[in-house]
Amino acid sequence: MPNEPHPNDHRLPTGVAPTRYRLRLEPDLGAESFGGSVVISVDVADPVDAITVNSDGLTIRSIRTGPSGGALADATFSLDPDHERLTIDGPFTAGPVDLAIDFEGAFNDQLVGFYLSRFTDTDGTPRTLATTQFEATHARKAFPCFDEPAHKAVFDIEIVAAAEHQAIANTAEVSTETLDDGRVLHRFAPTVVMSTYLVAFVIGPLEFSRTVDVDGVPLRIVHVPGKGDLTEFALESGAFALRHFGEYFGLPYPGDKCDLVAVPDFAFGAMENLGCITFRETVLLIDPSKATQPELQRAADVIHHELAHMWFGDLVTMEWWNGLWLNEAFATFMEMRCTDAFRPAWDRWVDFGLSRTAAFDTDALASTRPIEFEVVSPDDAEGMFDILTYEKGAAVVRMLEQYLGEDAFRAGIRRYMQTHQFANADTTDLWDAIEAETGEPVRRIMDSWIFQGGFPLVTVTLSPDRRSVEFTQERFGYAGGDPAEPQQWVIPLRYRWTPQGGAPVTERVLLDGPSTTITLAAPAESVVANAEGASFLRVAYHPDVVEELADNAQEVMLAVERYALVDDAWATVLAGRLSAGQFLSVLELMTTESDRSVWQRIIGGFSSIDHLISGDAAEAFAEIVHDSLAPALAGLGLTPLPADTDRERQLRGDLIRAMGTLARDLEIQEEAKRTMSVVKRDPELVDAAITAAALDIVASIGDAADFDDYRAAMAAASTPQEEVRYLYALADFPDHDLLAVMEAEILAGNVRSQNVAFWLRRGIVNRECGRDVWQFIETEWDRLVELIPSNTVVRMVDGVSSLTHPADVEMIAAFFDAHPITQGAKTLSQILERQRVGAALRARESSRLEALLAP
Repeated sequence: MPNEPHPNDHRLPTGVAPTRYRLRLEPDLGAESFGGSVVISVDVADPVDAITVNSDGLTIRSIRTGPSGGALADATFSLDPDHERLTIDGPFTAGPVDLAIDFEGAFNDQLVGFYLSRFTDTDGTPRTLATTQFEATHARKAFPCFDEPAHKAVFDIEIVAAAEHQAIANTAEVSTETLDDGRVLHRFAPTVVMSTYLVAFVIGPLEFSRTVDVDGVPLRIVHVPGKGDLTEFALESGAFALRHFGEYFGLPYPGDKCDLVAVPDFAFGAMENLGCITFRETVLLIDPSKATQPELQRAADVIHHELAHMWFGDLVTMEWWNGLWLNEAFATFMEMRCTDAFRPAWDRWVDFGLSRTAAFDTDALASTRPIEFEVVSPDDAEGMFDILTYEKGAAVVRMLEQYLGEDAFRAGIRRYMQTHQFANADTTDLWDAIEAETGEPVRRIMDSWIFQGGFPLVTVTLSPDRRSVEFTQERFGYAGGDPAEPQQWVIPLRYRWTPQGGAPVTERVLLDGPSTTITLAAPAESVVANAEGASFLRVAYHPDVVEELADNAQEVMLAVERYALVDDAWATVLAGRLSAGQFLSVLELMTTESDRSVWQRIIGGFSSIDHLISGDAAEAFAEIVHDSLAPALAGLGLTPLPADTDRERQLRGDLIRAMGTLARDLEIQEEAKRTMSVVKRDPELVDAAITAAALDIVASIGDAADFDDYRAAMAAASTPQEEVRYLYALADFPDHDLLAVMEAEILAGNVRSQNVAFWLRRGIVNRECGRDVWQFIETEWDRLVELIPSNTVVRMVDGVSSLTHPADVEMIAAFFDAHPITQGAKTLSQILERQRVGAALRARESSRLEALLAP
């Protein structure tokens, strides 16, 4: 009988499941090809005529089949390239069967599957290594397999490599053998049962850091030669995280070793392959004395994110790609939890407001999507890697934890992990486990957030006698976007109220309906909804209350709440509920602010307004920005002090950058030029945050000589962070003739493909040259799409939302009608709607602002 087809045509037939792979790979880096063989042991539930596995782009040399442990016979087969499948003819009886497949393939430069990464050694010699990126559906490019997350199996891996090369895989190397031709056979220990997308191997000229024993788990950094001095921070961060997560989950690390591998060419930030975690070099190779606080925090976050996956994602894995959100959302939540414990002074949960703002901006659109939705094709799976999966997902997990309490929430997580370890699970399995531990209606709460897009605006109304407070909810949306359907949520809300003459009291309520009224124990002096910013919602107060809160923000609100006050105020401008002028009035009341995250949001609001105006109004606005920023910068001073915290040092850099680029302060601009002259001589003489700020300021006003200096500094950079700082700053120069030099370098292949999309995105938002950069993208579209990793194509065009003149909106919409991005269709629709929202804001506010600011 034939295999039972799966209802989803993109999925494998049911009834056959792999149990073990014996995989041998023989890469030839010089010939840019590889050969290999795999014996897949499978269980056949019922007799079938054929067995189908995944295979993409491989040449199948031969296949032999037979009962496991018995004699194998040659088998016929057929390939279906459109569905990336290999069908092996039977018949096959029920029971254990072995499929022995010999194959060969070619490496690619698309940063997926089994691909080549190229770099220049410290002596200027070009070098190459081979590495993998299998998530979501690319293991099939390296070897025939059941390439779906539910098909977990054990992997025995062997790699034949050149004698001068190292080879690493998911598990510890157990033996090596020199073959007759001089190559070396590397054998690795069997893995635990895991999904194909988590298999990994890296072969080439590699070096290793010192090994740290983390409670019996050997941890090391793997890198290209000559960068060992940049590994200590990653080792410290990784060791902390392994201990932190082992304690949190109550389960030991599931692998036998933990390699963190720095790859020169990598499309994602990192990938959670069990025991062989791959990263961009900017994450693992870092000099803390030369890095900014955000660069260090980003490194720690990504390391902690991937190590959280060793448990949540690798040990317990989603059944299918519709559950990707839970893997990534939970790892994002856990990364911040771990980073907050690793460096408490960084105030990681306050800083979370910045990334949550980006999720709000997408989720306020009618073109948003539910966090979890049906995934049918590989393109659908690739489209899941977006802001809603990571940031909104993490925010709703954080909301649930804060509502239930950290201990109760963790007890539910531990139950889930114990129940489903080494297996697969669905989203509802997690909610059921937490509900069983807490007795709270967790599934009912979370279903309202996971299976519908959007989020609520909660309006807070105090009664005239201030003895009761009413919370009402409605869907929040931006003016100028597409109309959205009315919705409701089951909202876990924490609020803080202060009795007149008393101490603040924090309480919780479940808002389950359009309106909920709470009777207070005494008249309230103030009410702060969404205490500690725990819930994924925006808050609307009466305008008088907003100004009252802003005027007393330092006394009555925590930093994360002050951030939300500014963030919600700007969102109401985009929604057409508040004017930009009223928003500026709120900011004028917050000039005594001291927290870096709040200042980042204030500066972001200034930047948004700056893009709406020009001429005399822009000059007048620059003075307003100057007057707002100057007192805070004067309080910090231009020179770092030994007692400064990391965040204070970074805030100084933020304020300097804003003074030079938004306030256009001539003295600050001249000081930035002097600073870059010092940096050119000896970068260690200048604080990293000030260097980064000065670099951006000079780029914003720079000339050809500055441009050449930046290119030279990029080429000579001593750390990956320094290299990308200069690279991306090259997109900020105000002369498109200069930017065209970099555009030519991109087309010539002289900019790493992993960075191209992000350079172009930054170029599009260049105030002077953005339209020219877009025209370059439009003209060279086909070449660029071929050049860059497919997952970054839609990220490349994200900046078009800043081109908000009516002609831009019409032109860009027409272009994408003719050039769809299939692997990012939903994200593209959101980008274009954000552009329409921006155009509506421009139409609504530009003339008002110019009248308000006219001298």
